[in-house]
Amino acid sequence: MKENNDVLKTGTTTVGIVCSDGLILAADKRVTVGMGYVINHDIEKVIILSDNIAVTMAGNVSDVQLLLKLLKAEIQIKKMRREKEGSVKEAANLLARMVYNNIRKMSMLQGVSHFILGGRDENGFHLYDIYPDGSINEVKTYVSSGSGSLAGAYSVFDTLYREGITIAEGIKLAGKAINAALQRDVFSGDGIDIVTITDKGIKKVLTKLLNTRLEI
Repeated sequence: MKENNDVLKTGTTTVGIVCSDGLILAADKRVTVGMGYVINHDIEKVIILSDNIAVTMAGNVSDVQLLLKLLKAEIQIKKMRREKEGSVKEAANLLARMVYNNIRKMSMLQGVSHFILGGRDENGFHLYDIYPDGSINEVKTYVSSGSGSLAGAYSVFDTLYREGITIAEGIKLAGKAINAALQRDVFSGDGIDIVTITDKGIKKVLTKLLNTRLEI
């Protein structure tokens, strides 16, 4: 695939973890352009969309930002009409359709985006991987997206994740996964944000800018 070197990219490492008592979403904080020139050291890639849904973003910055603005507006409109929060599956399917249309639109720049969406509704906790082609997969354990996934995150998950992991344990695991990617992937770096989704709601439990190795 030919790539325009002036496209801003989150590069990135984002992760989602299913725990016994909720979900965890986490991401690094670096934005690059072209072959790795860093233009932003402090961007939030874990976005809270509503009281019960949050999402991580990876891909071309302009595409992911616009898609999430549209998705957030749709979620708010549906909530006002129904006077209650929508389901996580509904939001994931809506975003998947938007991603499907985005990558297939006629444009000089291909609209590449990848999201991990998690949330809680009346049916429990749900985590979805929404791939750049618009396909969608419900995740039962863990998932990672972005250039740092294979560089470090998945090796940590494959080694340390276990069924029944708690939120407290998952926070440490997310930090280790992001940190492993930061050591190997030049497109990921500069810090970490970790968000939890539990029965008590959505909460950012850690945001940290880094100059050195992250200690969790």
